[in-house]
Amino acid sequence: KFLLSLYSLSPRVNFMKKISLILQEALYDFTHWAIQPLKPLLKLNSRMEKALIPLERIGKEIAYDCKMCGQCILHSTGMVCSMNCPKNLRNGPCGGVRTNGHCEVKPEIKCVWVRAYENAQLMPKYGAEMLWIQPPVKRNLQGSSAWVNMLHGVDQKHAIEWQTPARREDLEKLWRNNG
Repeated sequence: KFLLSLYSLSPRVNFMKKISLILQEALYDFTHWAIQPLKPLLKLNSRMEKALIPLERIGKEIAYDCKMCGQCILHSTGMVCSMNCPKNLRNGPCGGVRTNGHCEVKPEIKCVWVRAYENAQLMPKYGAEMLWIQPPVKRNLQGSSAWVNMLHGVDQKHAIEWQTPARREDLEKLWRNNG
């Protein structure tokens, strides 16, 4: 009976989780839209950025246990902060994920990447970004505002092109056709 009751709750829990993730996608889109006009005010290392950092930290820390890497990819990782991986892996799980989906380093927690994958499957807009190859973290951005870095393109400047837009489109089509 207990297992049957858990099974009957599962579709409802998944429905609520999906609604939550869709709302988070909408909030991300709204914030992205709302912050664009502030670009002239939100200069890198400005007083405005310094004022924004505590607000960003509090909001993301409460909601996502954010580590303030300065290169936020929450929307690309099922709204799970990839920096919570004990190995700081940015592009998927290590080879040590346990059979129950838990972390090899911290067996008491579910693997960050298992959670990210499960969530991404429920995200209609950004779920496919789970397949994008993320560049390495630029440690010099740690503690800075990811929103300000995004506005000025600092988070995307790398020595080489990690993934072309055409390749990203191919991966998104693959995700949508197999999802």
